[in-house]
Amino acid sequence: MIRTSEKRVSDSRTEQVHIVMPGDVNSSFRLFGGLLMQWIDVVAAVVARRHADREVLTAAVDHLSFLKPASLNDIVTLCGRVTYVGNTSMEICVETFVERPERNKQRALVNRAYLTMVALDEDGQPTRVPRLLLETEKEKADFAAGERRKQNRKRDLES
Repeated sequence: MIRTSEKRVSDSRTEQVHIVMPGDVNSSFRLFGGLLMQWIDVVAAVVARRHADREVLTAAVDHLSFLKPASLNDIVTLCGRVTYVGNTSMEICVETFVERPERNKQRALVNRAYLTMVALDEDGQPTRVPRLLLETEKEKADFAAGERRKQNRKRDLES
């Protein structure tokens, strides 16, 4: 298989949409946080697999903030993108938005998560991933922020 040495952020961008159903909520009719975490992990894995063209695993969840709840019958949209690429790892940002029919389809950000995914070769060992071609100022800023988060994670592990 020929592997591309460089990929765009747009090459792996992923979106997943759900309607919050009765089985997805707690007794307060709010989406279970653990279910949202599962959806986030799946979106991050799809983004990473599209970028790496390989199997991946979740190595870390760096940041996960529940800013607002998602409730029964809400439309939940998860948007994932690569923000930073190292040698074998990728940082994926997954943003979660909620639409409520009574709000005229306005989307509200309810969650932002950063996950580190590692690409695996055929033997299950970490393997190189394509570089990230940065095309916009936003992508460049995301990459710089991802690099800082990676350095902070490394520093925290050494402490």
